[in-house]
Amino acid sequence: MAICLLCYNMANQLPVIRYYNDLKMRAVESTFLLGNTIVNSPPDPEDGSMLGASKEEHGPNFWHVLSQIKWLAIGLLLIYVVTLSIFPGYITEDVHSHLLKDWYPILLIAFYNIFDLVGKSLTAVIMLESASVAIAGSFARLLFYPLFYACLHGPHFFRTEIPVSVLTCLLGLTNGYFTSVIMIIAPKLVPLQESETAGIAIVLFLVIGLAMGSVVAWFWVI
Repeated sequence: MAICLLCYNMANQLPVIRYYNDLKMRAVESTFLLGNTIVNSPPDPEDGSMLGASKEEHGPNFWHVLSQIKWLAIGLLLIYVVTLSIFPGYITEDVHSHLLKDWYPILLIAFYNIFDLVGKSLTAVIMLESASVAIAGSFARLLFYPLFYACLHGPHFFRTEIPVSVLTCLLGLTNGYFTSVIMIIAPKLVPLQESETAGIAIVLFLVIGLAMGSVVAWFWVI
């Protein structure tokens, strides 16, 4: 806990964090000033100016923000449902190697985590700017179900170490990459003053995806 608190306070002092905090504060102040201008001006009953100002004073509406990023949120949820329903359950129960013996599950877990880290870092080099492509990629990960099924119950060739290791690496790579892409894109799809609410919404769906994936794993989807 102490380390988390220390890192949190250190993160707030980073130049990039201070820059975006200042940017957000300027956006909020400009919205507040605009609202005051509307309130102080004579109301026009036909354009609903007073109603708009009242809504701005109460801050962003969670459901309104969520409606703008709902498909990204669903995509992120699906990423973790797919990942956790496959990994690490199949490793502890269903894979075997006469060559690697007890090291096989350990290596597969290492492969997954290494490529998950690579995927999360890859956005610094290759960044998808299209929300539709990110959503399509999230849904395309459903293909891992038949692929892993073939590796676990299909022909002997598919049940060897190389296909299983390659699929495990791809599972980790796509999990890390699409998670980072969605969490970067989502706050950009809404106005700046609503970006924090969008971040909260997207993290909420990430947690729901983790919970659902953990539950689905008990039913051994694969």
